[in-house]
Amino acid sequence: MEVYSNLGFLSWIVFGALAGWVASMIAGRNDQQGCITNIIVGIIGAFLGGFIFNLITGNAVIVGWSIGSFVIAVIGALVLLAILRAIGR
Repeated sequence: MEVYSNLGFLSWIVFGALAGWVASMIAGRNDQQGCITNIIVGIIGAFLGGFIFNLITGNAVIVGWSIGSFVIAVIGALVLLAILRAIGR
């Protein structure tokens, strides 16, 4: 899988925080998670979403500030939250 990123370290944190926050609101876990958890879930979710996108389409993933990248990151974060919820039960 090829992943290209034009994000710097600070951008990854902001992008991850936004993706994790949106995913936690969709999953109904916003009141259970703090900012740090949202950042971690968002960043890991971005990688997971990119991996899933690559498996489905076979295309390289370009990570940057775009709607497509954000949607992929939120989907990945939702998958991660579902896995964590399943493990937690």
